[in-house]
Amino acid sequence: MTSAATPSESEIFDPVGGQFPTPGAAETEALRARLVDAAEREGLLDVAYRTLDSPIGPLLVAVTAIGLVRVAFEIEDHDAVLRKLAGAVGPRILWSARRTDDAARQLDQYFAGTRRTFDVVLDLQLVTGFRRAVITHLPDIAYGTTESYAIVAAAAGSPNAVRAVGTACGHNPVPIVVPCHRVVRSDGSIGQYRGGAEAKATLLALEAG
Repeated sequence: MTSAATPSESEIFDPVGGQFPTPGAAETEALRARLVDAAEREGLLDVAYRTLDSPIGPLLVAVTAIGLVRVAFEIEDHDAVLRKLAGAVGPRILWSARRTDDAARQLDQYFAGTRRTFDVVLDLQLVTGFRRAVITHLPDIAYGTTESYAIVAAAAGSPNAVRAVGTACGHNPVPIVVPCHRVVRSDGSIGQYRGGAEAKATLLALEAG
């Protein structure tokens, strides 16, 4: 599996109206690269993003100057996700392969079966409170293993907050990298997932070998 190719049209995102397509050409690609370079140099880029192919469908990867802030499934509507990021993080959003390359590369390696842990820097500004305590614990669940919602609740410091763990997992802004798919029900059934039950089952099967 390889990352999706650089789009042939401009992908400067307008959080109100979507994308402004421009005829694809080498000059357009060069102009976009210069625009991203200038925005990064001048501190004018709030979010860089790209999409990549995966066995569970196209994934949106979004990165801030701090780190990976969002991984989104196709079912979430990538344009809608970018609009939310524009409101929550900042409106200056540009397509950038360079800024997102590390996260995309590690996701590719994960799906190829050559990576079991991620070492990308995370920007968890989209989660706070108990949800953040849950998200912080999830990387401790080892590749190929699972924990119940009850076990995660106890590990996050609130043993009775089983439903809240489900909500936290459902709002995990960086799924796969932070493995909420490894949290299952006490009876062994997989439970809900932001990317859909089929995607969760696929990830668990991938890790089961």
